[in-house]
Amino acid sequence: MSGPPSKSHGRKSITASLKPRDLMDQNPRLSGVWTAQIITLFPDAFPGVLGESLTGRALKDRKWALETIDLRRFGDGKHRNVDDTPAGGGAGMVLRADVVGNAIDHAIAQSRAPRPLIYLSPRGKRFDQKMAQDWSKLPGLIMLCGRFEGVDQRVLDHYNIQEVSLGDFVMTGGELAAQAMIDATVRLLPDVLGNADSTVDESHSNGLLEHPQYTRPAEWMGREIPEVLTSGNHAKVAEWRKKQSETLTQNRRPDLWEKRTQEEEE
Repeated sequence: MSGPPSKSHGRKSITASLKPRDLMDQNPRLSGVWTAQIITLFPDAFPGVLGESLTGRALKDRKWALETIDLRRFGDGKHRNVDDTPAGGGAGMVLRADVVGNAIDHAIAQSRAPRPLIYLSPRGKRFDQKMAQDWSKLPGLIMLCGRFEGVDQRVLDHYNIQEVSLGDFVMTGGELAAQAMIDATVRLLPDVLGNADSTVDESHSNGLLEHPQYTRPAEWMGREIPEVLTSGNHAKVAEWRKKQSETLTQNRRPDLWEKRTQEEEE
């Protein structure tokens, strides 16, 4: 077992072992560490891919924390029911306001700092890089993963929950969307990627798509690395990359290009 984490990585507020399950689910709460609290019917779905590669290493190193809250624990009755039929009729089931409300209250009580409430919903504001950047500057998030036909609207209104969508499509639940958004956010935290410059020129960081990347071998299948990239002239390399980014954005994402053009004119 490694020694205690540095002060910048947070301080344990309770004593706990460092088993993977502790770190990634019932993990000790850390002071001053970006934390994602996930309200879900499927806590075992986490950390999922977040437990791998750089985000997984950062999780084990306590550069961020993940807490799952099992919504079923707050269910009603012997069978811990969490849903009921839609008022007014219709197909499917709706997560109950009292059940979800109790889970949210529990999450808020466990928070060491105010965290915005996010509901993963296909009708929400579309998630983007700017949102990830904003979230990375917060103490963390409380994320509600929907299921079935969604959540009783009264819960969303009462807690002023922000609805956020991964895109214009529908999934069976919010767990995969939550993992994608957490990954996009956590990688922006200090020391997670190791090299802070890694996030500077990538797609969407400056409103443009990222330029093409190349590496060894110098020639493959008759295709060579663009000569400018091996010239050693950093100014020309930067100019080439900028032009490539602009061309890609214009061709593939005219909506982003139009937005960038409008911002430059203002």
